[in-house]
Amino acid sequence: MRKPTIKICRRKEWLTTPSYWCRPGGNDPQSCVLPGATLILFILPRKTIPVNKLWLILNYHFYKTILMQLLLRGAGLAFILISLASCKNNTSVAGGDAALAAFSADGLGKHIATLSSDDFLGRKPFTAGETKSIAYLQQQFAAVGLEPGNGSSFLQEVPMVNITTTAAPTMQVQSAKGNFDLKGLDDYVIWTDKTDTTVSFSNDEVVFAGYGVVAPEYNWNDYAGLDVKGKIVLVLVNDPGFNAGDSTLFKGKTMTYYGRWTYKFEEAARQGAKGCLIVHNTIAAAYPFKVVQNNWNTSRLHLDERGKDKKYSDVIGWISGEAAKKLVIAAGFDTTLFARADKPGFKGMPLNIKLNTTIKVKAQYNKSYNVIGKIKGTKYPDETIIYTAHWDHLGIGAPDAKGDSIYNGALDNASATAGLLELAHGFKKMDTLPERTIIFLSVTAEEQGLWGSAYYAQNPVYPIAKTVANINMDGLNWYGKTKDVIVLGKGQSDLEDILNEEATKTGRYLAFDTHPEAGYYYRSDHFNFAKVGVPALYISSGTDVIGKEKGFGQKQVDDYTKLNYHRPSDEYNGTTWKLDGAIDDLQLLFKVGRRLAFGHTWPAWKDGSEFKAIRKL
Repeated sequence: MRKPTIKICRRKEWLTTPSYWCRPGGNDPQSCVLPGATLILFILPRKTIPVNKLWLILNYHFYKTILMQLLLRGAGLAFILISLASCKNNTSVAGGDAALAAFSADGLGKHIATLSSDDFLGRKPFTAGETKSIAYLQQQFAAVGLEPGNGSSFLQEVPMVNITTTAAPTMQVQSAKGNFDLKGLDDYVIWTDKTDTTVSFSNDEVVFAGYGVVAPEYNWNDYAGLDVKGKIVLVLVNDPGFNAGDSTLFKGKTMTYYGRWTYKFEEAARQGAKGCLIVHNTIAAAYPFKVVQNNWNTSRLHLDERGKDKKYSDVIGWISGEAAKKLVIAAGFDTTLFARADKPGFKGMPLNIKLNTTIKVKAQYNKSYNVIGKIKGTKYPDETIIYTAHWDHLGIGAPDAKGDSIYNGALDNASATAGLLELAHGFKKMDTLPERTIIFLSVTAEEQGLWGSAYYAQNPVYPIAKTVANINMDGLNWYGKTKDVIVLGKGQSDLEDILNEEATKTGRYLAFDTHPEAGYYYRSDHFNFAKVGVPALYISSGTDVIGKEKGFGQKQVDDYTKLNYHRPSDEYNGTTWKLDGAIDDLQLLFKVGRRLAFGHTWPAWKDGSEFKAIRKL
């Protein structure tokens, strides 16, 4: 057993900071620093040493309480035992110091390097990359000490279908002004969610349907009075308020779910349209057409919904802005037609043009897997807090200019998958087990349409009604410590308030989405939890980088989106990546989850959230 060490300090800062290691003769708070939690024996001899001069510092692992021995003149001896739990800012009751110290930038980087290596082949479901990915995650979950999260297994089967399409190289356009061809990949990108061997446009009419939105709460219906059954609808990306710059339309520049491409395809199918083409705009979509082109003549995953009454259009996809202009000009309009769609009361119209092309289809049914680990709660084990990060990426695709065809997905999303492992490590280092169950869920097929989390939400291992919150990660900070942390989905739930309180304690502040038009809150796996009523928190890397000029952080984010997002160049570089900021963010999310785990409160959706009415406790 280690003997205690005596040190002299002239100040009493231990009263407000319980974990000091005092340097001899220190005269200010900065002289009292520590390597870890300590306990203090305060001795006040009656005659020999002044009250403020002698401190006995005991290592935390030597004693579990603080003993203050007060010798009063003529009063004998009084003892006061003070529990560490009463000290200001102390978190050792829940193992906070040890847990926070467990987070490691080196460990995080090693996981990212492994998951994003060429050996993992881009981590696409249904490939050898999936086999390696889920094997690695199971191994690491077990090594950390997590229990299997699905009975005796770490895996949840996700029945899916892999749809591989081969589209004809051109699309023929017929109009009163003449016929012409559009070139596949350059002018448009199309695919299908159907499993028929062939789907096609066969001289089918095109109808312009504005934004393709039916939103009663906004008094908006782009399909009112339009006959689109068996026809092709041409629609704009994002919401009316974005392009109009009108804050009174929908949520103005902030995208709602009605602005997402997934919604537009869903609504077109509900309306009976045979096809749906979305007009691409880089700003409104928040990514260049190059990202869309990754979908040309490749495979896409979808949930296996055989036997279910699901409606799909035959052909769906995107058309470039320039090609869309050619269509409306051929129809006898000019591009002001698109601007007119921003106005309330706009009515869509047939364009009097027809399209012709075909797609050949191959369907392969198989299973992918979500990976689930848990730490069982001691007091409320049936109540769960679920951390999520998707493990998948795009696999092997079209080579870039350097000939690289492996889409490694280092930031997206090997980084957050590695972060999930760091969080598990941190929670397992707590001296006191959580009262509620903590779930670590790494989901499949996010890149193909959030399918892994969608399947979990529809087939939950743990009841949705007993799911306290979802905390989702999708891409961690790679460029250094920041003062801010960005909340995606401002004003959605009470989780934002908890995050703010924890951030403030560490001298950080909340900022909000700098690109609300991108609709990021609807673009990752937390969205599927939100759709079933579970309050969901989703943060992004801050941009107020410590020690850097204003704008540095935002430039890193923008450059990544422009140059590396969904490209083979999204690779890990251990020399240039600075993961200390990622560790700060992970520790912050750990603190949010820990607060929920050691309590019995239920965070709620805020007034104005579209998900508030869904949650019923």
